[in-house]
Amino acid sequence: MRISVIIPTLNAGASLEKLISMLLLQDKPPLEIIIIDSSSSDNTADIAKGCGAKTIRIPRQAFNHGKTRNQAAMEAEGDILVFMTQDALPVNNTLLHALTAPLTVPDIAATFGRHIPGPDASAPEKFARYFNYPDKGSVKGMGDIKKYGIKTFFSSNVCSAMKKELFIKAGKFHEGVRLNEDMLITAKFILNGYKVAYVPEAMVIHSHNYSLLKQFRRYYNIGASIKKNKWILEYTQAEGEGIKFVREQILFVIRQHKYLWIPHILLEAATKYAGYRIGLIAG
Repeated sequence: MRISVIIPTLNAGASLEKLISMLLLQDKPPLEIIIIDSSSSDNTADIAKGCGAKTIRIPRQAFNHGKTRNQAAMEAEGDILVFMTQDALPVNNTLLHALTAPLTVPDIAATFGRHIPGPDASAPEKFARYFNYPDKGSVKGMGDIKKYGIKTFFSSNVCSAMKKELFIKAGKFHEGVRLNEDMLITAKFILNGYKVAYVPEAMVIHSHNYSLLKQFRRYYNIGASIKKNKWILEYTQAEGEGIKFVREQILFVIRQHKYLWIPHILLEAATKYAGYRIGLIAG
């Protein structure tokens, strides 16, 4: 398999050099690394070029999670597309091998890896990583929708891999949404009869301590993206998974005796739900 790694960037700075260096040292090195940069005001593009990465520069206002990745994907020479973000660092040098290994199976169209919380992650954020990215792998297809609900379509372009041929066949990433392009293409793969594998052995360090305002905006965009793709609601609803998440998150902080996080968890849950519902209606 020939691997093309695609990374959208904006003011990635010195962290980009470390990321590219770690990718080049993988035991299964990529054919190429493509940086698609949204006109950074720092030296991101120069760092990328200096590290030997193919660099595409686009106007900052032209960035779109789906469209930008599609543009880079069409420039890729590899038959496997690995999508990453500038703030995700491989845990070791086996990331690309582990992430792409399941793609040797004919009916597996895509994979995604495990997110390990960073050292500064809050207790609720650590739980979010453990909840969404457990240490047990899985392969999900059409037959799993009844069991897993919306979780069947869960994926993340922070660290994912796809067969380029099937990526194009599925229509590539949706370009008319502000977020959730990874979930939408995962749903397309599955509804077209393919499977998607979660590979916990493929690990990146990646977490965020988002403010309530940022959470509201994020979930508004998620709701807005689903509004434009209501076909996905014919198969599953998102609310049940959210209730389960909040319940287990509270139990997590209680077990750690970090009770002061409980009001924050409840407020954050209300903020996410409000953002999602408003996006679903007005987005």
